[in-house]
Amino acid sequence: MAGQKQVQRQTGVALWRQIADRIRASINHGDFDSTGMVPPETVLALQFGVNRHTVRSALAALAQEGVVRAVQGRGTLIERKERLNFPISKRTRFSQGIGDQARETRATLLDLAEEKADAEIARWLHLRPGDDVIRLETRGEADQRPVSRATSWFPADRFAGIGDVYRVTGSITKAFRELGLSDYIRAKTEITATHADISDLTDLELSPGAIILITRAMNTDLDDKPVQYSITRFAADRVQFTIEN
Repeated sequence: MAGQKQVQRQTGVALWRQIADRIRASINHGDFDSTGMVPPETVLALQFGVNRHTVRSALAALAQEGVVRAVQGRGTLIERKERLNFPISKRTRFSQGIGDQARETRATLLDLAEEKADAEIARWLHLRPGDDVIRLETRGEADQRPVSRATSWFPADRFAGIGDVYRVTGSITKAFRELGLSDYIRAKTEITATHADISDLTDLELSPGAIILITRAMNTDLDDKPVQYSITRFAADRVQFTIEN
């Protein structure tokens, strides 16, 4: 089992969170596939070197995420929910990427603003710091379940009004098309992982200790000119990435 090693104290990370992470990792690794159940609290407490209350807190957090479910008289059942496979390719699109894996996909505009590019945004969009950019905050859902939360920036001189178009279409691709950009490609994607922060818990409906995957991505037009820089946060237990050539 991936979590047999005892947890580390005085690391700044709560014991219950460490245990929840290790149980989640074991579930993802298939360690409990033969039974479909998480080991009893007494067994887990012994394996991790903690008391049952700490284990119970970890299992409660996983239950809030929908990873496990307590069954009276049986124990803790693993909830089998297949991850959505999200391909990262030359033409990465949210709705097309999810495709027929969900009955319904929806993208919602949460916030819209015009602002000055800081050094990082300017570097990704090949602008000068202080140039005007348009920022869109969006959330992607599949079958009414939040999957991603994205912050995207666009050069304001080229894509004025993109927020208003997106509000109507719910699609970056359609918004680009309305503004004269018929096609664009994914030039770069960076992927990292971390624990969910307070805003993730709200926007993606997660519980404390949940893991999120973060992508930093740049899209360009067919002349290699950057048109979009995005930071997107995905619920790690709901998606998996496939890198396509």
